[in-house]
Amino acid sequence: MTIEIGKKAPKFKLPASNGETVSLMDMRGQHVVIFFYPKDMTPTCTQQACDMRDAYGQFREENAVLLGISTDSVKSHQNFIAKKELPFLLLADEEHSVCEKYGVWQLKKLYGREYMGIVRSTFLIDKEGNLVREWRKVKVKGHAEEVLKAVRALNG
Repeated sequence: MTIEIGKKAPKFKLPASNGETVSLMDMRGQHVVIFFYPKDMTPTCTQQACDMRDAYGQFREENAVLLGISTDSVKSHQNFIAKKELPFLLLADEEHSVCEKYGVWQLKKLYGREYMGIVRSTFLIDKEGNLVREWRKVKVKGHAEEVLKAVRALNG
């Protein structure tokens, strides 16, 4: 499956940090921002999550739902949320099936070592479930503001 701007975003159901199962279909009627990140509690991922947290109220004012996805467990997500006071759900994609649907599960290199992992990426889905924007290989600085600006543009 390929993901394409203007087409329906890949559907999914994943266990969430609140103990429930979350489906993309449950979000219809709201804009959805999904940010994929490599690992709970790591410095860059923490910065990204905290930047999204700090902009959370503004996202909500724009009728947008924030969802973070990594391959960490629900328990790890719950600890991350508690420690960093994150007001949005984190979804556990331990089998990386949703990461694969969105094309973010890729070969990475670090210190000469190759491994499979999440490439930091964000997707904006409109109220009808269509993919309207994607950001791949995200640089964290200023990213939350850029995504918020795109959500505002959707609302006109």
